[in-house]
Amino acid sequence: MSRTAATVLRSVLDHGPVARSTIARLTGLSAATVTKQYAELAERGLVREVDARVPRVTIGRPHVPVDIDVDRHVVCGVHIAYGHTTLALVDLRGRVLAEEREPHRRPDAAKALRRIAERVPAFLRRHDRVPIGVGLATGGRIDDGTIVEHSQLGWKDVPAGQFLTTALDMAVQVESHSRALARAEQLFGADPRARTSLVHLFVGNVVDAAIVTGGSVHSGPGGAAGEIAHLRLRDDDTPCPCGRRGCLEAATSNRTLAERAARLGIIAEPLLDLLIEAGRRGDQRAVELFRRRSRLVGQAAQLLLDVINPEVLVVVEAGAILIPGCWNELTAEIHERKGDVIQTSFGSDVLSVAAGSVVLSDIYGGTTYFP
Repeated sequence: MSRTAATVLRSVLDHGPVARSTIARLTGLSAATVTKQYAELAERGLVREVDARVPRVTIGRPHVPVDIDVDRHVVCGVHIAYGHTTLALVDLRGRVLAEEREPHRRPDAAKALRRIAERVPAFLRRHDRVPIGVGLATGGRIDDGTIVEHSQLGWKDVPAGQFLTTALDMAVQVESHSRALARAEQLFGADPRARTSLVHLFVGNVVDAAIVTGGSVHSGPGGAAGEIAHLRLRDDDTPCPCGRRGCLEAATSNRTLAERAARLGIIAEPLLDLLIEAGRRGDQRAVELFRRRSRLVGQAAQLLLDVINPEVLVVVEAGAILIPGCWNELTAEIHERKGDVIQTSFGSDVLSVAAGSVVLSDIYGGTTYFP
């Protein structure tokens, strides 16, 4: 797809349903160029005319608006978390159409990838869809299709993209979930400031960040940009495998939180889902664990605001999404810039959207080839 076609496609995504004359005005392209690029995009099933007509009081042919075609194409997303793998179908507006989650117990990389290669074709058959592409998102350091290091799973130098592309006989793109979600916020998010200047803070079993400057997501040499696991927190002495205490990931990861809750007898097993359930039932011990974590995450958010100074900082953290009072605890740690810190636009769909956006960001960026 040409860059000009991608510009038209992004304009339709942002403003659709929209008249082609409006696209020309918004993009600065000529009407003839927009018409040509629209025809190319429509032939590929990415856009279509819609029934609603833009009111027109002048004489002449009415404007028939165009929009993203969300019916013809989907992408398949795969997200590998510490305790489970999620498969998802996502439409071209980043909306999750279907998902399935399968638990695992810290599998070795080869076993996990073989299982994904088995599950994806069956998942697609059940939903009778052929995706444009497959995206894989996970935590840790990702570089050029390789999971360089996933500290929680103990994986190093795993050629996930190469293996799955061969096994599935279709191109599989791999990205860190934080960078994928940063791109999702740029494309589909609620705050337009995220388009050009953003820090995305992800707090799960892996704790990492993504940085957007000038509209581009920064990966850094070896894909290491955004590694904040060892950011030092005040008022915390949780031991870290690195030998220090109070490192961000050691203090706030889902695993840390669930293990602490199990030791305190709040839940029977160290599983975050059980702790969330207890918190939503109103167990104050569970709620306080989440609120304490929110305060620590707020400290990290303040540091990132101070150092990087983005227009907006987006936080993904289960307590902030699901447990009352946690968001207020988090933002209480942030001083002058509370209004610049927002929750993820994708709620409980966040992992599926991350995986789907690995492919969607290339589609809207004009780098995905369509035969």
